[in-house]
Amino acid sequence: MNNLQDMAELDSEENTPEREAATKRSTWVSVVVNLGLTITQVIAGVVAGSQALIADGIHSLSDLVADFVVLLAVHHSKKQADEDHHYGHQRYENAASLVLGGLLLAVGVGMIWSAVHKLQAPESIPTVHLMALWVALGALVVKETLFRYMLAVAERVRSSMLVANAWHARSDAASSLVVAIGIGGNLLGFALLDPIAALIVGFMVGKMGWEFFWDALHDLMDRAATEEQVEGIAAEILATPGVLGMHELKTRKAGDMILADVHLEIDGSITVAEGHDIARQAKLNVMARHPVLYLMTHVDPVTPKAN
Repeated sequence: MNNLQDMAELDSEENTPEREAATKRSTWVSVVVNLGLTITQVIAGVVAGSQALIADGIHSLSDLVADFVVLLAVHHSKKQADEDHHYGHQRYENAASLVLGGLLLAVGVGMIWSAVHKLQAPESIPTVHLMALWVALGALVVKETLFRYMLAVAERVRSSMLVANAWHARSDAASSLVVAIGIGGNLLGFALLDPIAALIVGFMVGKMGWEFFWDALHDLMDRAATEEQVEGIAAEILATPGVLGMHELKTRKAGDMILADVHLEIDGSITVAEGHDIARQAKLNVMARHPVLYLMTHVDPVTPKAN
């Protein structure tokens, strides 16, 4: 069986139609929610004179764009290996997370810039309308509910991209809380609290954007799997009958999957065919029981130690 056949045979749970369907369903739910929030918050912010609520609405708009980035990544990452992409298209997910992070970072910087300008002219800060507070509190409840729903789906299908998008929704909930506090303070006579709330939201969004961007960049630069994952893969290899030892186990991320290389130590006195079968069984075991897209094995003949 050749390499592409092995990979097709061992498509893991992460690549099933169920995973794709769950991802699309949760993302479309997010699209509908964020579209409604964007329209409501921006209109209410303009009518009520709240910069913080408008900023929160723009944040919801960035979520809407991010949702479509996720849908695009899901569409492309499901493609199987082909002549130009021998390991499949899983890294579309890493690229999507990179775009999500860059989007959040840009939105955060824009919020900070706008809030600073407002704070430099405090006399221009209006007293907001009570309607803004009710809209902000309503948005807080909706965003927190969306976060919990999306995180549950992400953990069930084990998608780091969906986890990133879920925490994006949580950042919205946190920002809505800050916005509600700022609007409440403004209504109590502390006018500066509205642009200060917008400033805090900007910092929160920018920080999360930088973290997502930096993590995705490292994954695209072949960052290794976690120590726990590497230990699990090593234990699986060593548990394969006929494998006497191993060295030079190397890993790199490809979306939510892992690509790995390893040197297997196998009894040098057995036939080449027998050694090949042992190495192949080790590969199949790892790919079946761990999120490993492909394991490249190299056989090193050794002399078994006497008991």
